[in-house]
Amino acid sequence: MNNVKKSFSIRDLENLSGIKAHTIRIWEKRYDLLSPERTSTNIRTYSLSSLQKLLNITMLYSNGYKISKIARIPEKDIPVLVREIVSKNSVEDHALNAFKLSMINFDQSLFFNTYNGLLSEFSFRDIFKQVFIPLLNELGLLWQTDTISPAHEHFITSLIKQKIIINTEKLQILAPTKRDKTFVLFLPENEIHEIGLLFINYEIVLRGYKAIYLGQTVPIDSLQDLLKYYDDLNFVSYFTVEPSKDKINKYLQQFGKGINQKGNYKLWILGHQVQHITPEHLPKSIEVFNSIEQLVNGL
Repeated sequence: MNNVKKSFSIRDLENLSGIKAHTIRIWEKRYDLLSPERTSTNIRTYSLSSLQKLLNITMLYSNGYKISKIARIPEKDIPVLVREIVSKNSVEDHALNAFKLSMINFDQSLFFNTYNGLLSEFSFRDIFKQVFIPLLNELGLLWQTDTISPAHEHFITSLIKQKIIINTEKLQILAPTKRDKTFVLFLPENEIHEIGLLFINYEIVLRGYKAIYLGQTVPIDSLQDLLKYYDDLNFVSYFTVEPSKDKINKYLQQFGKGINQKGNYKLWILGHQVQHITPEHLPKSIEVFNSIEQLVNGL
């Protein structure tokens, strides 16, 4: 069964394009740029091709094209102009829309063309911070409002993870140069959102530290095995949806009992769920960070 979303409301279009619904209606009425269908209750609905067209129009509009001029461009020529824009040096100004368009159409080529255009001017670190993080933040809202489907989210996040892994692998060819810390990166059980943790792993390796990346849904018992090989470990984890707010304090207690056998471990954590931690119950060996940047600055 194909569960990919094919029908969009005008609010979906507003969320994805950043163009107000009122403006979309004006463009639709005055310039005949979109042709919505209507439900039996007279509510506008838009097809996937209409959404694609609006994102293309938005990109041209933000690049200085007047809406009256866009309306005169043959529809088949609009995607060509968009691809010309994302291939220019000013691609960073349009990268978010290009990546969203890539996601909506499952267009891998557009993703890579946009990324490579950014890479001609920026480092991978800058691209991640300036483009991927805002994109990921926006995806969360789009997913919660049912504007995009899980298939869209998985498509774009898989491509971003691929880029993080490739850039990390380039650094891992070199042996670690710093021996004072060894980092173990893991996600707790049932936590699968690993983009943030992957990027932290990249930053740790970039700074010359040894990093042991364990990845998704790792039980505390499995972490105990590492204590047989290392005396001083810095564990790093990212709590996006797990542990849940009613279990997170208990999880940290269990972690301490299971890992802190010699009293020389540290655990650095960040992510959406850390807001539910009770600070007064937090042992000194556990440190909470509000952002990736804050954690990286502590390396």
